[in-house]
This record gives sequence, C-alpha cells and structure tokens, in this order.
Amino acid sequence: MSEKFDFGGQIVWEPSPDYADNAHISIFMRRYGVANFNELMTRSTEDVAWFTEAVLQYLNIEFYKPYSQVVDLSQGNAWPRWCVGGKMNIVHNCLDKYIHTPTEGRTALIWEGEGGQTTSLTYGELSRKVNQTANALRALGLGKGDAIGLYMPMTPEIVVALLAIAKIGGIILPLFSGYGAGAVISRLADADAKAIFTADGFYRHGKPVSMKPIADQAAARVPTLQHMIVLKRSDMETPMDPIRDHWWHDLIDSQPTQSQTERTDAEDILMIIYTSGTTGTPKGAVHTHCGFPVKSAQDMAFGTDLHPGQVLYWITDMGWMMGPWLVFGALLLGGTFLIYDGAPNYPAPDRLWEMVARHRITTLGVSPTLVRALIPYGEAPFRKHDLTSLRFFASTGEPWNPDPWFWLFNEVGEGKLPIINYSGGTEISGGIVMGNPIQPLKPCAFSAPCPGIAADVFDESGQSVRNQVGELVIKAPWIGMTRGFWKDPQRYESTYWSRWLNIWVHGDFAAVDDDGLWYILGRSDDTIKVAGKRLGPAEVESVLVGHPNVVEAAVIGVPDPIKGSQVVAFCVLDSASEADEQLRAGLKDLVVASMGKPLTPREILFVSDLPKTRNAKVMRRMIRAAFLGEDPGDTSSLMNPEAVDEIKHAL
Repeated sequence: MSEKFDFGGQIVWEPSPDYADNAHISIFMRRYGVANFNELMTRSTEDVAWFTEAVLQYLNIEFYKPYSQVVDLSQGNAWPRWCVGGKMNIVHNCLDKYIHTPTEGRTALIWEGEGGQTTSLTYGELSRKVNQTANALRALGLGKGDAIGLYMPMTPEIVVALLAIAKIGGIILPLFSGYGAGAVISRLADADAKAIFTADGFYRHGKPVSMKPIADQAAARVPTLQHMIVLKRSDMETPMDPIRDHWWHDLIDSQPTQSQTERTDAEDILMIIYTSGTTGTPKGAVHTHCGFPVKSAQDMAFGTDLHPGQVLYWITDMGWMMGPWLVFGALLLGGTFLIYDGAPNYPAPDRLWEMVARHRITTLGVSPTLVRALIPYGEAPFRKHDLTSLRFFASTGEPWNPDPWFWLFNEVGEGKLPIINYSGGTEISGGIVMGNPIQPLKPCAFSAPCPGIAADVFDESGQSVRNQVGELVIKAPWIGMTRGFWKDPQRYESTYWSRWLNIWVHGDFAAVDDDGLWYILGRSDDTIKVAGKRLGPAEVESVLVGHPNVVEAAVIGVPDPIKGSQVVAFCVLDSASEADEQLRAGLKDLVVASMGKPLTPREILFVSDLPKTRNAKVMRRMIRAAFLGEDPGDTSSLMNPEAVDEIKHAL
C-alpha cells in the first residue's frame, strides 16, 4: 500500500433509468426534497436526527409508544440513546403489521436443501409459525431478557426461532453452525444463556454432519442453560435428555397460532453477536430492537434496492451478521429472501446458478473467495442456466482482487449488472461504504459511504485525506451502531474510540480516489511497512492471483532487521499446477515487475488452503502468528483451523 493511492480503475458501469428512477434511494430523495446524492450525504451526516427520523418513516417503523427524541448525544458519540422513551418490537414491524394486508399472502422466505428439497412461507404462514414458537418458549418459562442460543443449520426453522426469541423480548445469540464445543460454550456462558435451539445435524456434500453432540457438550458446561430445542433435520441417531431436551415437532407444532408480541423498549437488547478480535476473547456486540434491523433494512433498500416481489439470496450462515441482516432487512421491506442449507458447489459446480434460475433470484450476494473458487470451473456452469432474473450482484467479506471481480462482472454479468460492494461489520449493523443503483462503479470499488454514515479517511495525524491511504473512520453516530460490548464497556471504548476524540476508528485502511469512489484495502493491523513504505496485502495479493496458476493468495509482513518488514506470501494453486521452484521464481518476478524490487517477497510458500472465517475473510493475523511461531489467538471463528496447522508444517 503506497502512501499515494492509485488504483487506476475506470468507470465500467453507469446507472440506467431502469435502475435509478424507481430505486428506493431515488424515491427517498424525492420524498424528502433532496436534490442529489451529495446533498443526501451532507444532510444525513450533519443532521443525524433528521435522517434517522426520515428512515424510520420511510421504512414505516411502527411504535407502540412514540419516542420523545430521536437521539440523545449527551453522553458523547460513543454512547448515544436512540428513539428515547419509545416502545416497539421489531417483530411487530417484520410480521404483525402485515396481517390482514396484501403482504400477508406474499412469499416471505424460500428454502432449499442440499438434497433438492424446496419450500416457501408467506408472511402469514411465517407469522403463525413464529407465534407457535413464541408460545412454546413461554411455556418453558422463557421471556423478556432471557438469552437464547441459535445453533442450527440454515432451515426455515432458524428464521422462525430467531423471530420468536425477539417476539417474547428475549436476546438472540446467533452461533455458527460449524462451531466446535469450545466456541459454543464461551458464547453461551458469557451471555448466561437459558436455552438453545439446535438440530440433530445437517448435510454437507451429501454427508450428514452432527450438531446435537456439540450442543450437549456445551449444555454440560453452561450452568444457566435449562432447555434445548432440537430440530430433526438429518435423521441421525440422537440421544435426548428427558428433562432438558425437547424435539421441535413435539414442543412447537401443537401450539396455538396466535401469540402476543412483547412490548419492548426501542433500546431493549435484541441480539448479541460475538465477533473475534485480534486478541482476547470474542467480543459480544450488543444490538437493540430499533438499531440493527433498521440499519439492515436501510442498507438493503438504498444499496441492493430490494422491493416486494423480488428475491434476495446472500450466501451466509445465521452465525454471521449477514444472516440476521438478511432476515430483518428483507422482512421490513416486504421482500422475499432465500436461504440454502448446503454447499454451493454440490452436487455440481452449477448449483448456485441453478438456484438463481429456479427461484428467479434478483440479487445474489457472494464473497470474493467464492468467486475465486468458481472461476476454475469456467463458463459452462453459469451458461447452462437462465440468469435473466438477476438485477444485482452484491459482495462482502473481504477486499476484491481485480481478476475475479472482472470475471463476475464481464463473464457472468455480461458487463450489465452492477456489483454492489459492501463493507462494514458486526458492530456497524451493516455497511460503512456501499455501492448503490444511482452512482457509477469502478472495479473493486464502493460508490460512497452509506447514507447516514459520516465516513472519512484520516492520515496518522488525524487529518482528512483524499487519494491517499489512511484509517477508515466515522465522525458521527448512526442508529445501527453497537450499544457497546456485552459486560465490557471499557473494551468497546478502547477498541473504537480511544485514538481521536468522538471518532470511531474502524481498523481498516481505506482510500478515496479522484472521482470520489472508495476502496477498502484490508485491516490496518495487516499493514506491512517495508523500508518506510506502507504496503497493503491486497496490492501484492492482486498481483499474485493475476497469475493463471494461482487461485488465492495471502500476504503478511515479517520482521526484518534492515527494512523493518519483509513480504512473505502464501499461494493456493489450481489443481493442475505443480508447486515447484520455477513457479516460485516466476511469482517473485511478477511481484517485482508490478511493485518494484524493494518489495520482492522474502518467501513464497504453497499451501492447499488459507485460514478463513465462516464469512470467507482471510485471517492474515493467524497466518502471521503461525509463521512466526506465535499464539494465533481466538481461532473459533475459523471454518478450516487445519489450514493454520498446514502453514506451520509448511515451514
């Protein structure tokens, strides 16, 4: 990452009237007398109260008792209070208010299983299942303020459970379906969970994977946990504790289909999402009824432009913030979302495109990692299917490299579909920066900050800079921001608010180019400084994956007594390539030709996989720790911890 930023990208997509005229963001601006996007950004960040109230009105967020003040900033930017004195439950806005309206009969969710099974639920059907589940939870003695874990595969029942917990005023604890016992235990124990939803197992690549035994191990170690509700998904033999455990179908299916929604305060806790940090235990980001769901729906409206009758599928797990984001956002907008329980390339590499065609998906959310994995299969898998329903691609999880971005844009999308790039985080409730339907796009870029996010790029002295790499910051509060870390307010303040007064420092390096487009260049703690020059891993990684034999790459900096740091690269090759010295030398030459001789990698190592979180983010800090023989820290978020061991052995 050079001090002077020059991505060199050209505008490749311009919004047509078909995209721009009836986009949510255009309708919003017309409704509130905003002349253009620049004016929207100015007003939304300089008058946070006006913008927040306008969004609440636009989304038709209903309150049982109106708030007296949109936002109270008397305790500073780190600790605002939102919708002060208001009473509302987000489930009323997702489901209850649609009953006896035309929306009741619309499709809310579509589900597909790996084996090809499909089902769908209308808003009315989903509401009745949520009511039954809420009644079951109350029958177990659970209610307002009780934390309940969600450790399930991506089935319709996980959506029902998520909403039922919120309906009774409980606290949702989303857990990745692939977590081991240690990760489940630490999160349930930290939140004093009283119950957990789980399943006997699920299917991946046609084989059953058990879940209940891991939930049993967790329950044995969490003394507050009194109940386990188990979905029969895989027909695996499943021992049940007769006192603690309940089969979903026995407990819930006979419950009444009517149920009262708890009248919660707008700022009552809705959900705690645990996110792994660079050091220490996982952080529990606290979210409220009027926070996370509103920000989710706002971003979904203004970015991916979901309307009733359209279908959004984002490849995710409920344990990542994009799972709840998908559910709350789509339901608040009256749209349809799809969830899939299976591998995206099973039983064949065209599975994803087959689902797009079958369900007429309009917006497809992917990760750059998935796209890189699909490229070696070539064009045949997507050419076989009718993809004309697609209006948008969307992406999040990590920075793009140009080659896979162009493959998705030019080959799959034929240069016609925008890629709505999206970056933020669990603590943001969505995005800091995002593409949208009314602004031009460059490869790998973001059109702008999300409306309402006062984003900026600061240099080391805290000055705003353009066309230069710096720290991504936010200068004003927004309704989706986390209400701190569970039981640890000091850690929250030190993580985000300790560098500059009243400024959120996100921990990413970013840049804004001469045309005003934004770029996220990786975690700032991943930055490498070689002989005084700052270098971002993404720059070198893009060079390496530009080689036809390299599928993925990760770059780290290691200590050097003369230069301060040197570059070490890890490359994943395609199945047909030989990991030999000739290829290693060729890759070094490629980096030198692109980046200059001072940035020659000290080493290039070949591995079969890179350690990634379940939302496909490459964990460079763990790669670096493994290379240097240091403690990698919390590895519970990894979907492939064996990749860390492979790096150690590769040395």
